[in-house]
Amino acid sequence: MKLVLVSGYSGSGKSVALKALEDAGYFAVDNLPVAMVEGLLRELAGVRQIAVAIDIRAGESVGTLPALVSALRDRGVDCRLLFIEASDEAIARRFAETRRPHPLAERITGGVQACIGVERRLLADIAELGHRMDTSGVNANRLRDWIKDWLQLDRSRISLTLQSFGFKHGIPMDADMVFDVRFLPNPYYDTTLRPLTGRDEPVKKFLQADADVAKFVDDVVGFLERWLPSFVRDHRAAVTVAIGCTGGQHRSVYISEQLAARFGEKQQVLVRHRDIH
Repeated sequence: MKLVLVSGYSGSGKSVALKALEDAGYFAVDNLPVAMVEGLLRELAGVRQIAVAIDIRAGESVGTLPALVSALRDRGVDCRLLFIEASDEAIARRFAETRRPHPLAERITGGVQACIGVERRLLADIAELGHRMDTSGVNANRLRDWIKDWLQLDRSRISLTLQSFGFKHGIPMDADMVFDVRFLPNPYYDTTLRPLTGRDEPVKKFLQADADVAKFVDDVVGFLERWLPSFVRDHRAAVTVAIGCTGGQHRSVYISEQLAARFGEKQQVLVRHRDIH
């Protein structure tokens, strides 16, 4: 049996994530109290893949989720936790667009922003347990693609996510490390390169022509090779390294792809380009 527990903030995209898991062949259950998970697993003993969404709607029992994850893993259950998050602005905008109340609205005064703040405090410990995905500037289709890639990883090994982004769109919330590459030469100012991305050959040649770009890649590789073993010893399931340039279109994309090529044979690598168009 493979069990995926989906948690995260209201309005962050958990429903999309659970539907993506269902489409991938998982038996999906939404809004299940933590105390009922063990019974569900016994009831579905013959089912190979199960996905369960557990979040703030479960009330105070959601605080026992870390203990449940630990107990399941100690028993040898193939249990993974996927935590979906987004910025306050993105969550508030989504609630305004859908005109749906926040699950905490009946208990918390002060509107959506106050509810978001309380929810963040209640789920803070859970966020650190699993693989985090920041959906602030991400549409549903891209989130589905990320989940498909994530499902293919070996559950017994740490995963290294390399994520490009643009600083003008905000730093990813799920980043464990952030590297700023805005000091490198910018292809944007070449009008022939502007509509392209860091995955296109002309942009690659432009950046490869500058010695500082290669030096920077070497330095980041050396840093990660030195410190990734510490994350492994800390029993981390995933590490996200965010590479940022101004718009997330050229330099950060190229550097992320270069790092992925360097680590592809050593680690489980996921590459995400949040702001590429």
